Amino acid sequence: MQADQNTTKAGRQATAAPAAKSVATPTGAPAIELKGISKAFGTVQANKDISIRVMPGTIHGIIGENGAGKSTLMSILYGFYKADAGEIWIKGKHTQIPDSQAAISAGIGMVFQHFKLVQNFTVLENIILGAEDGALLRPSLNKARRELKRLAEEYELNVDPDEKIEELSVGHQQRVEILKALYRQADILILDEPTGVLTPDEADHLFRILNHLKDEGKTIILITHKLREIMETTDTVSVMRRGEMTATVSTSETSPEHLAELMVGRKVLLNVAKTKANPGRTVLEIENLKVRDEDGVERLRGINLQIRAGEILGIAGVSGNGQSELLEVLGGFANGTGTIRLNGEELDLTGKHSDGQSRRAKGIAHVPEDRHHLGLILDFAAWENMVFGYHSDPAYQKNRLVMDNAGITAHTQEAMNRFDVRPPIPTLPAKSFSGGNQQKIVLAREIERNPDLLLVGQPTRGVDIGAIEFIHKRIVELRDQGAAILLVSVELDEIRALSDRIAVMFDGQIMGERAPEDTDEKELGLMMAGVVK
Repeated sequence: MQADQNTTKAGRQATAAPAAKSVATPTGAPAIELKGISKAFGTVQANKDISIRVMPGTIHGIIGENGAGKSTLMSILYGFYKADAGEIWIKGKHTQIPDSQAAISAGIGMVFQHFKLVQNFTVLENIILGAEDGALLRPSLNKARRELKRLAEEYELNVDPDEKIEELSVGHQQRVEILKALYRQADILILDEPTGVLTPDEADHLFRILNHLKDEGKTIILITHKLREIMETTDTVSVMRRGEMTATVSTSETSPEHLAELMVGRKVLLNVAKTKANPGRTVLEIENLKVRDEDGVERLRGINLQIRAGEILGIAGVSGNGQSELLEVLGGFANGTGTIRLNGEELDLTGKHSDGQSRRAKGIAHVPEDRHHLGLILDFAAWENMVFGYHSDPAYQKNRLVMDNAGITAHTQEAMNRFDVRPPIPTLPAKSFSGGNQQKIVLAREIERNPDLLLVGQPTRGVDIGAIEFIHKRIVELRDQGAAILLVSVELDEIRALSDRIAVMFDGQIMGERAPEDTDEKELGLMMAGVVK
């Protein structure tokens, strides 16, 4: 029975797609109309004379490259920013939105890419936060509990109201954000890159919810870089490029290739272009690697792998089956037992030389899965982030006590230009860049070192189509220069397109290896559920 359940789940994970959309028949005044919206941050023009109409009872997609101004535009609509010029009309009425409370009063809710939840509060406490009925919390909590139960049942948003946010999966935390908006009676819902942190199964469930909301008359604005989601979910799609609105089209009358060209301003290669690998010497050898978490639970259960120079080994698997722990122990973020050899030299797994800096000194570069917590310090400038893990490099030192900050800044400027980081300003804090440009900063720092082994986790999470093409190209170039690459991604299409070999993980074990050309999503999905023919 368990195997059957796992098989069913894996099939959904491997082939998950947005649920079939219902056909919208919008009538009346637009739910939202923005007229001539402009917004600048210093010399950077984030939005320039943007006008857009979103009809009621529809799912309206907004796409564009990272840094195109999508999130800025929606932050103006939600009251986080004030436009320098332009007007906002809600349901046919000219509306001032000076802050988020005004947006909520106008019936607008927003689910941000990075959730705005208090981690040590319960679901119920987060739902009523800022929407209490008075000084006494108990009546508000009781009312919220009843309403939460109704909303959860009506919209398939089931979540335990007494669970703390920090104990919920990312998918369930997103449900809480949607419930917060619905509890505040939002009938216009903005979602910013909602599937960037979801598994395929969670994403599939989310789109069923969105279609249900649309059928109930809600208006959805979906910001995403994933063209498949746009094509299968939205009724209308607007395209932004460099702060301007370039087109608004009916989804049924366009194609992924056309949208990609509108986004980037040129034809975009949607498939990975690479020649057949020519593997050389063995770079990485892993024998019987085991890792336990802080609770003593075994997360890696005897991993055996090899990667050779000039090849990409992709790790496929449902999130939470040991891929993260594998990257962490290889990158020096966790201890383990067993044997790891790099270029024939055994690595320290538990001692003072098992840290990330020691790993980098031996030629291992690491692009972590979570760029915000492990890849960047968001309040630090881009030039400071560019040397994390490499700050002891003599090239960055004036002498043993003083770093060459001017030299590092100049190096960062050059790297930002090579990796097309926008805006290419080394002194800006990392938090000022869009998610895709933050990812480019991390990639530039690691790839520019010409490592023997590149560990890369979720390389294109939250990244637009143009940047995806660029990132894939750089990873393949590094392979062709002779690096060994270990790739972890929840995007099965990405694993199949980039990898020269695919290893499938389930429950902390390797279930088997396949060549991409000798397998398909069905077989990989079964292996991801622990079912091997």
